[in-house]
Amino acid sequence: MMMLRILKKRWVKWPLIALGGLFLVFIIFYGSIYFGLWGDIPTKDKLSSLKQAEATQVLDKDGRLIGKYFVYDRQPITYDDLPKHLIDGLIATEDIRFYEHDGVDNVSLLRVFFKTILLSNKSSGGGSTITLQLVKNIFGRKDYGALSIIVNKLKESIIAKRIEEIYTKEEILTQYFNTVPFPGNTYGIESASQKFFNKPTKELTLSEASTLIGSLKANHSYNPRLFPERSQLRRDVVLLQMVKHKSITQNIANRVMNQNITLDYQHFNHDLGLAPYFREEVKKELYEILKKHKKADSSSYDIYKDGLIIHTTLDYKMQSLAQEVMKEHLQDLQKEYEKEYGEKAPWKENSSLLDNTLKRLPIYQKYQEQGLNQKQITDSLSIKREMELFEWGENITKKVSIRDSLQHYLKFLNAGMIAIDPSNGKVKAYLGGIDYRYFKYDHVSQSKRQVGSTFKPFVYTTAIENGMKPCTYFPLKEVTYTNLKDWTPKNGSEEKDPYLNYNLEMALSNSVNTIAVKVIGEVGVTKVLDQIKKMGITEELPEQPSIALGTAGIKIKELAGAYASYVNNSKGVQPFYITKIEDKNGNLIASFEPEISEEAAFSDYTRQVMLEMMKSTVNKGTATRLRTTYGLKNEIAGKTGTTQDNKDGWFVGITPKLVTITWVGNDNYAIGFKTTALGQGANSALPIFGKLYQKMNEDTVFDPITKSNFEKVSDKVLDDLDCKPEKRDNFLKRLFSKKKKKKKFKKK
Repeated sequence: MMMLRILKKRWVKWPLIALGGLFLVFIIFYGSIYFGLWGDIPTKDKLSSLKQAEATQVLDKDGRLIGKYFVYDRQPITYDDLPKHLIDGLIATEDIRFYEHDGVDNVSLLRVFFKTILLSNKSSGGGSTITLQLVKNIFGRKDYGALSIIVNKLKESIIAKRIEEIYTKEEILTQYFNTVPFPGNTYGIESASQKFFNKPTKELTLSEASTLIGSLKANHSYNPRLFPERSQLRRDVVLLQMVKHKSITQNIANRVMNQNITLDYQHFNHDLGLAPYFREEVKKELYEILKKHKKADSSSYDIYKDGLIIHTTLDYKMQSLAQEVMKEHLQDLQKEYEKEYGEKAPWKENSSLLDNTLKRLPIYQKYQEQGLNQKQITDSLSIKREMELFEWGENITKKVSIRDSLQHYLKFLNAGMIAIDPSNGKVKAYLGGIDYRYFKYDHVSQSKRQVGSTFKPFVYTTAIENGMKPCTYFPLKEVTYTNLKDWTPKNGSEEKDPYLNYNLEMALSNSVNTIAVKVIGEVGVTKVLDQIKKMGITEELPEQPSIALGTAGIKIKELAGAYASYVNNSKGVQPFYITKIEDKNGNLIASFEPEISEEAAFSDYTRQVMLEMMKSTVNKGTATRLRTTYGLKNEIAGKTGTTQDNKDGWFVGITPKLVTITWVGNDNYAIGFKTTALGQGANSALPIFGKLYQKMNEDTVFDPITKSNFEKVSDKVLDDLDCKPEKRDNFLKRLFSKKKKKKKFKKK
């Protein structure tokens, strides 16, 4: 009775009515959220099949990660892949009552309410659980104006409780670690582990695991790459929390806290990291392949979201070495290149070259389409803005115009390289250019540059295959071909004794132009074109004798496939990159086998003769610096190449288990090397091969390649090559011949 009388008192009654009203409003408000008036809340059925966009992984030949295609950089793993100290660190730092609550930790919420809100004690921690964070990671938050924080929190609590009813604690932890954002736009612990420490999650040390857990508090502020000291302090906080909750001992924590964080940072940004040109080429092929393969429900695969696993042929270690030596060589070569030109460099003095190049830019053509006149376009292209510019060593940032930028980039030499297994065409190393961020053009798969003297072996192969003896002699003297507009092929160096004659081995190993043209004249241009098609070159080349000097453009990868025939039983191959494609669960989508010519392109005899002649190029011809400068003792055959006006430098390196093609030149074909001494293939392109093999020789993992031997040469081949490399015309022949001769080129 007394209680009723108290409740009837106005000072008690109205507050209770107000409190009840507020409670009713809350119930209605909560119900409006629960029943979806503020947006759908996923049902248990939908939550039971949570699906997140997953990065497609690109793996090397041994399954090592070399790159990804993604919208969100995420690689899912299983609970068994999570080290105990990683889980302990997360729970100790983020949610110590994780195994006790049902998704919402009411005890923690009360603590937050009383300590943080009423007592203003900010050290009391937050009330968000791992499950609530998981919901936030998966579904994000929406803007509801002033009510955003309340609506989002209540929605998250409803979803969190449903998740706890569906999944075990282990499954929730796995989902959390697979979705939580880490520094550097990285999602999921596996992606973070690979990016910052270059290892799978299961191999993370206590220090590494604590570093990544610590970064969850603030991705940017505790990024170990950007802020190592701050990140280390946060790591130590995680370790102390683990001590506090008895996950580790104080002694273990002290030992780890005395260690600096050591990163092995990997760039999985598409423009950076290992083999960006290769990854781009793989992606192009992947698009075409997946047009022919669908999911079980007939929908198309999405390479950015479906977590595909792409197994490639690339050799991670060889690729790393190739990138290293290319950078080392090009950096030095660029300095010499600029020094030779000095202030009279074409990118400085030739304004018409700059203007013509400007007119080919998309921005220039866009301005034209907009109706701007020449002066307006020039003014627009002359506006200066802050820009980062590529430089060897370290990039520079300064205010430049588009015109200035173009002038800057016109000076750079570029490079391309491919190394393949000649027995099957598997690409082991691939350099499309010097830096994918600034030079997108791929010199392996897109560029068709004149191949210079690297074409000559095809001419000699045709000649040998059609019965010409290796000891056939041809005079060095220049000839003017009257039916080819008085074309006079010249040799690269000063003409030697015009009465000298070289046999085929001497002519090829010393890359004599005049003799190459005479040989193609004897055998016939048509037969040479037929021969290279048998070797796998599909490019339609002009039926002109000048192709003997490599005036036609051929892609590097086609050239490599044809050269493979010299160590692959006379059969050319098609270089390829992808061995198989799997879905995220490891189910096979497609697999690929080598494309090797069914028929031999030439005889065993021809193959052995050509290999011996190209060995001479390395042992005593234009590529001898492989022996003298680089000290290589491997079994190597090869061919150098230099195009007219020193526009392109080439080298083909053939070993029994690897065929390598290197090219160096300026992207703008109007600019060549100033001198042959610097621009010849032996100086510009060969060093990439030489330095690569030096490093491969130091590593026993490459022994199957570096210590391999060529096939045994037949006695007949050795006998047929056993002749003097050169001979001089006798007195009568010298008496009745002219130094220079005019005649018609024989067209067979």
